[in-house]
Amino acid sequence: MPTALLTGITGQDGSYLAELLIKKGYRVIGVARRSSTVNYERIHHLLDDITVVQGDLQDQGSLLAMLEEYKPSEVYNLAAQSFVPTSWNQPALTGDITALGVTRMLEAIRFVNPKIRFYQASSSEMFGKVMEVPQSEETPFYPRSPYGVAKVYGHWITVNYRESFDIFAVSGILFNHESPRRGLEFVTRKISDGVARIKTGKAKELRLGNLEAQRDWGFAGDYVEAMWLMLQQDKPDDYVVGTGETHSVKEFCEIAFSHVGLDYKEFVVMDEKFYRPAEVDLLISNPAKTRKQLKWEPQVSFKELVTMMVDADVARHQKS
Repeated sequence: MPTALLTGITGQDGSYLAELLIKKGYRVIGVARRSSTVNYERIHHLLDDITVVQGDLQDQGSLLAMLEEYKPSEVYNLAAQSFVPTSWNQPALTGDITALGVTRMLEAIRFVNPKIRFYQASSSEMFGKVMEVPQSEETPFYPRSPYGVAKVYGHWITVNYRESFDIFAVSGILFNHESPRRGLEFVTRKISDGVARIKTGKAKELRLGNLEAQRDWGFAGDYVEAMWLMLQQDKPDDYVVGTGETHSVKEFCEIAFSHVGLDYKEFVVMDEKFYRPAEVDLLISNPAKTRKQLKWEPQVSFKELVTMMVDADVARHQKS
């Protein structure tokens, strides 16, 4: 039975990846930061099938100890301070976790067992002020937030360790991937939850920022399979993962509200408070390399994703 260690196990991607790896016969070790309030909501249904251990990307010793004790053959680094607006409020913390945390994990791998295969969760936010459309593995980075900058560091330090120490280290440059497990602070979940609240009579409006911002949105449950496939290749490499389609926040609103028989124009209020200091207007992937080399294709369409999220939030609000 192969062993996989996942940082960020309590997050959206961690929960879906854990499900996938369990189905494939892995022993899954999930790393969670210690907190006075336990937040296992996304993995509660998996607790009998995984081992959750305390660890922290800010603490080198805890990473060394985990690798030595559990001896994983694969490490998936999904942990990060990943909310872009927060990265403006806490830029140094974001850098320490999202950037330097990658170095600490790679150093732990180098010292304990350089044969461990390592996956780094890179991000389309690294492209930021895009230099070409669509964005591929060769597109230059131009990050527009402390989060994006930190992810660029994490990406390049992964490349450096791969080339310097012959570690099987890959970066998955994932475009926006959503699900009913997405945090409520992210715009897609904010919309689906807002629609549900309005539909169930708990709210009368939904305040959003830039409705014209465009993203390449896919289903997180599809994207974790691409992560796993990257670590099964003969040679380590970096891959862009996305749908190759772009949709605006406004289009997301249109589908979400119409799915429950409402017109978004009657409820959505644009609020400058939610605009970014430096906006990223258009992100769209060129996943040709991923589709060719990994034989990966997204299974859930944009409309299916939106309606899935709305249905889940409506059901949740109807129960409460």
